[in-house]
Amino acid sequence: MKIYLNECGVVCALGQSHAEIKRRLFDEPVGSLTTTDAWSPGRVLALGCVDGALPELAALPPEQRSRNNALALAALAQIRAGVDAAIARYGADRVGVVVGTSTSGVAATERALRSFVEQGEFPADFYYAQQEMGSPAAMLAEQLGIGGPAYTHSSACSSSAKAMASAARLIRMGLCDAVITGGVDSLCAFTVAGFTALESVSAAPCNPLSANRHGINIGEGAALFLMSGEAAAVALCGWGESSDGHHMSAPDPSGAGARLSIDQALTRAGVSADQIDYINMHGTATRQNDAMESGVIDAMFGPTVAVSSTKPFTGHTLGAAAAIEAAICWLAMQDDNALGKLPPHLWDGEQDPALPVLNVVARGTQLGRPLRWALSNSFAFGGSNATLVFGRLE
Repeated sequence: MKIYLNECGVVCALGQSHAEIKRRLFDEPVGSLTTTDAWSPGRVLALGCVDGALPELAALPPEQRSRNNALALAALAQIRAGVDAAIARYGADRVGVVVGTSTSGVAATERALRSFVEQGEFPADFYYAQQEMGSPAAMLAEQLGIGGPAYTHSSACSSSAKAMASAARLIRMGLCDAVITGGVDSLCAFTVAGFTALESVSAAPCNPLSANRHGINIGEGAALFLMSGEAAAVALCGWGESSDGHHMSAPDPSGAGARLSIDQALTRAGVSADQIDYINMHGTATRQNDAMESGVIDAMFGPTVAVSSTKPFTGHTLGAAAAIEAAICWLAMQDDNALGKLPPHLWDGEQDPALPVLNVVARGTQLGRPLRWALSNSFAFGGSNATLVFGRLE
């Protein structure tokens, strides 16, 4: 059974519409990060901020009012008509929600704790449930009035890739006819401070694969898909998951877990490595991740497959990263991209001599034909690895 991505809604530092994101990604590709100390007082950092207005939350129960859920609602608004039509077609109990997140509403708790320190009490509008990981899935299910399975994956940077794989399994098992799936994460001081403590944060825009790379830029955003068995232009053809458990925060330098994840995804999709047109790298710009991932790609795909990391455009959106990068692949595979424009790799061009030389996508690169097969990697803390393969099925 083929699993299709019928609709896509996405908000991130690149913009809040398909047209804006495609323009800033393919036509006028420049960095879109914001320089601010809003989440790191006294230390200015480049962050992937969503600057536009987000949906009002007054209609939500107080315990669901968080910026994280506002981002999810913004992505949902772009696909709401298609989702409502699917609910009407299949029935509310045959539609599910599976999303990934790592921050949920932690920012609301941060504000409440500051209020407690300054005023001796928590604000009246603070609810502990705002930070629960299940909040975005529960909120979406309630807002849509659906009765199918609704749950959240939280496995750091692989969260939304694993959510999309889970959604596909629900459809293949016959438990759902359609699933709203993807991921959402919002900026908060907790994650910025945490990655800073790991010495993984770059004050300047990240520089994946460069000899001068110094770490990640945290970002925020959301991407939601309507997934079903109804034919569409783009399908989720394969997925792979592995857990190598090498280290709490560092990847296995051998790349064994990453290779297993990629191999599973290719096998499930029924394609060979030489059929992949483009790879969206996890590409965090940390020393160890880039070394591991580039070595695996070179060994499995060779030096000619087009690759890029899109995190210099979006920041590393953690639990939402895989879904946002899936959305970028989805946008690149649409009919209006007949020449196969590819997401460029923004960096200083200073190749790290310790890394294999990959075919990084320069600005303006195009295949000269529609993008047929795309692969996206996500590698998380604790060795949680996930790979997705997307196909343009004609």
